Amino acid sequence: MTTARLLIASALLGSPVAAQAKPETKADLLVKKLEARVEEIAARLDGVMGVAILDLGDGRLVLRNADQVFATASSIKLPLLVELYRQEQQARGGAPGKARLSDQYTFDPKDLVDGSSIMQGLTPGATRVTNKDLAQFMVAVSDNAATNVLIERVGRENVNAMLRGQGLSKTLLRRRMIDLAAAQRGQENVATPRELVTLLQALHAGKLLDRELTAALLDQLATPKMDSWLNRDLPESVRVANKSGTLGAIRADAGIVYAANRPFAISVMVGYARDERAAEAAIGQVALAAYRCFEMLGKTSEYGRELPPPK
Repeated sequence: MTTARLLIASALLGSPVAAQAKPETKADLLVKKLEARVEEIAARLDGVMGVAILDLGDGRLVLRNADQVFATASSIKLPLLVELYRQEQQARGGAPGKARLSDQYTFDPKDLVDGSSIMQGLTPGATRVTNKDLAQFMVAVSDNAATNVLIERVGRENVNAMLRGQGLSKTLLRRRMIDLAAAQRGQENVATPRELVTLLQALHAGKLLDRELTAALLDQLATPKMDSWLNRDLPESVRVANKSGTLGAIRADAGIVYAANRPFAISVMVGYARDERAAEAAIGQVALAAYRCFEMLGKTSEYGRELPPPK
């Protein structure tokens, strides 16, 4: 084919000869290996897995079933925590009627529900804690009674309005914790992997809170936890700010993994898990694969050479 004919054919196809596809970089190839590893882990699992991994540096995404809606279990406590801190910020700015981190709560046993390992040990009518304390119970041991008190104080619709304000229409706090009747009516707390990492990205970028409150929230979210699968296979020195969730045949975990020079947000959600322990292990394997990828990118040049840190 002559050059003239090639140019005409290219014009007809809407793809000029000069418009060449951007060549793949070494980093692209490494991320492709991560994508293949995620696919391998998900395909092996007896269940359905959704994954979203977001490089918080350059916005690169790794996605698998990332827009599927999954039950969140306790990982819905992440947007509840965000809204609590957002109301603290609004109150500092003079807005009336907002929940404060310092607001007091006196323990009432009528608030107890299943999965309230800390609250059930408090002294009725005598033990007083703050909203921040309740949030700590919610994050560290996923205490459901503490969570329900915060839902009442912060407002379920306020949480959902905050999410809608970020363009997150599929993530919904629909019910209190351990409300089986509501769940059976279809009022499940839900999210997509992509929306949870989008929320984490907004938090990391300071779009939701000022610098002080962002740091305080992430510090609280990084509290060591009993049930936490993102960091189960990572080096102990790696900081992970996350919230997991567990229900029958459901496992979920979402957070920020602080790989050196290359932090990333990650959400892994599993439904129909026949073997729940295998689902937990699979979440850890996905997080480890992502960590190895981004930790390597964080310490190497564009040519893949590991360089010593700058002095």
